[in-house]
Amino acid sequence: MSFAATILTLYPEMFPGPLGVSLAGRALERGDWSCETVQIRDFATDKHRTVDDTPAGGGAGMVLKPDVLGAAIASVGEGRPILAMTPRGKPITQARIREIAAGPGVAILCGRFEGFDERIFEAYPQIEQVSLANIVLSGGETAALAILDACIRLLPGVMGAPDSGVEESYENGLIEYPQYTRPQEWEGRTIPEVLRSGDHAKIAAWRKARSEEDTRLRRPDLWDRYSGDRDRPASGARRKD
Repeated sequence: MSFAATILTLYPEMFPGPLGVSLAGRALERGDWSCETVQIRDFATDKHRTVDDTPAGGGAGMVLKPDVLGAAIASVGEGRPILAMTPRGKPITQARIREIAAGPGVAILCGRFEGFDERIFEAYPQIEQVSLANIVLSGGETAALAILDACIRLLPGVMGAPDSGVEESYENGLIEYPQYTRPQEWEGRTIPEVLRSGDHAKIAAWRKARSEEDTRLRRPDLWDRYSGDRDRPASGARRKD
């Protein structure tokens, strides 16, 4: 069974976009995943096909209407997680991406303007409000593309080497170690000697140490979580002080 992606959007022409080329594109051609778009505007009932209105209480911008959104969401059906792309959402993690990729697919609701009428999330509590990063985009489509790409590359057979999706940033709570390739020397800079030693144990130790050090310096948020988990005793174990 292939991974089925459904995108609810005002701009269906943005899909599959960059996901139609490279690894994701070849996987799409093979049928490893499918991409369906739902035009939110098709569910507007007035003659102007209105999808937004002014914010209650005043303010700038426009808000996507709950009646139109509700009808669009109801058309998708059940059985897959539904993500709503919004800067108010919880930042998505690689762990959640891996969970989604292991399932039958995902539906993604793309926000625009000032976002969604909050009553949508009250009516559909199963919707996960998701943020890609601490940034604000013009719409949820580009974030949806990124999330789909993250899922598709984990599907069986999409990446060449089975280990490619394991030793990567975030998979073990750390960012990945630095990478090098030939030529051995470039502009007076050489590949670290340990990586040329052929000693796999030393290479593994060096990579782990660099992952930890780079995470500590560059991503203190990840490091605090990682070091806290590492120091926490295993379930059922009693820590000795």
